[in-house]
Amino acid sequence: MTTETGDDPVVEIKGTIDELRVLLGNIDDSSVVVEKQTEVVMEKPKKKRRKLSDWQRYIKNRSNHIKFKSGKRKGQLDLAKMSKAFKRGRKK
Repeated sequence: MTTETGDDPVVEIKGTIDELRVLLGNIDDSSVVVEKQTEVVMEKPKKKRRKLSDWQRYIKNRSNHIKFKSGKRKGQLDLAKMSKAFKRGRKK
């Protein structure tokens, strides 16, 4: 579709951005070229996890869990008793 306005004709072009870039000569920015230039990127090395503290390793072990047997906190871990048992076990 062209219309005359003064000296310069106006042209309307429809299409995708990549098609327009190819038509208008700016092919360097089109994704078609970018897809061909992509390379396999190496995965980032995983960060080395820090060592757990003795207390964290003690808590992690289910055989060391001491739970409340009654009351509103029934079934929850009794950290106070666990702490005492942990400290008693570490005495030498």
